Amino acid sequence: MASKTETPKITLYTSHLCPWAHRSQIALRELGLPFETVIVDLSVPRTPEYLKINPRGLVPALDYNGTIITESGIISQFLVDSHPSHLEKTSSEPGGALQRANINFFVDTWFSKVNSLSYPVFKLKAGEKEVEAGKIVDVIVKEIEPLLQDAAPYFGGSEKLTLAEVQTGSFILRLLSFPKYEELLPKSVLTSLEARAPAFWKWANAVVQEKSVTYVWDEQNVATRTIARLATLR
Repeated sequence: MASKTETPKITLYTSHLCPWAHRSQIALRELGLPFETVIVDLSVPRTPEYLKINPRGLVPALDYNGTIITESGIISQFLVDSHPSHLEKTSSEPGGALQRANINFFVDTWFSKVNSLSYPVFKLKAGEKEVEAGKIVDVIVKEIEPLLQDAAPYFGGSEKLTLAEVQTGSFILRLLSFPKYEELLPKSVLTSLEARAPAFWKWANAVVQEKSVTYVWDEQNVATRTIARLATLR
């Protein structure tokens, strides 16, 4: 582990097409840590060299001073814990334990209640998506909107990004971008969210304006590749 005065040597093995891997990029960028990027091609079998780094073959993987850490949520939490910042208080700071609990609950709610609803919609044909897409909006209104009432503009009243945005930002990008492509999500998702979940709408639009969230984001490439992949699954 590097000391607070040392700059760690970091290599991130990632894919810019993967929203899970994107979380680690957001954390590294927001923390201002220098790092090397190695792109892993997810369209082909993993190389023996990469499987030595991460036997699961998944991205991301983080080489931090020679120690390999895997799984995107764990990587982001490790980086935030190793480099205290505005992203999250330490548990020993006043209010830190409660803030961490609130962030963990928010992130867990997003992934346990909302995120899995996207994939059934993606797999449907363009004209069949409205009902299933409406379920995404319904859950955001019920589960996420109440948790963002004090966003200012970020989670928990923060003026800067927090770990909540680090862990969800890449998925928010897709939620707000994919309705531009009828093969992915219907446009009604955006109009419904704006009308029915104003706190979420304001928060989400602030998130997708942050350079730490968007600096490796290529909307058209991600959307096109996602559409092509879905076509092979139908």
